[in-house]
Amino acid sequence: MTGAMFGFILWSIVGCLMIGLGVYSFFSKRPMGFWANIKTFQVTDFKGYNAAMGKLFCGFGAVFILLGLPLLMGQNSPWIIVSVLGILAEAIAAMVIYTVVIEKKYRS
Repeated sequence: MTGAMFGFILWSIVGCLMIGLGVYSFFSKRPMGFWANIKTFQVTDFKGYNAAMGKLFCGFGAVFILLGLPLLMGQNSPWIIVSVLGILAEAIAAMVIYTVVIEKKYRS
């Protein structure tokens, strides 16, 4: 197994953990948090909120795995910048989606 393949496998495991967090969110009995160390706000419809959070985390994980594909091109590939900048944009997009769409819709 080459180093590039090993790196992509580790990258994919992290993406699968995010997808697993999304699946857990679908079945959670209490509102799922987004920000670390901050108590979740009062939610009007926690099942809908958790479904929205599940979609957000699953989508994040899937895009995360796709952004890892340049790792397969080997060491010193200039395409790794796509992964780095893509993750940056994806994280900002997830924060914006959470704040503007999900929090606005489900806050009491």
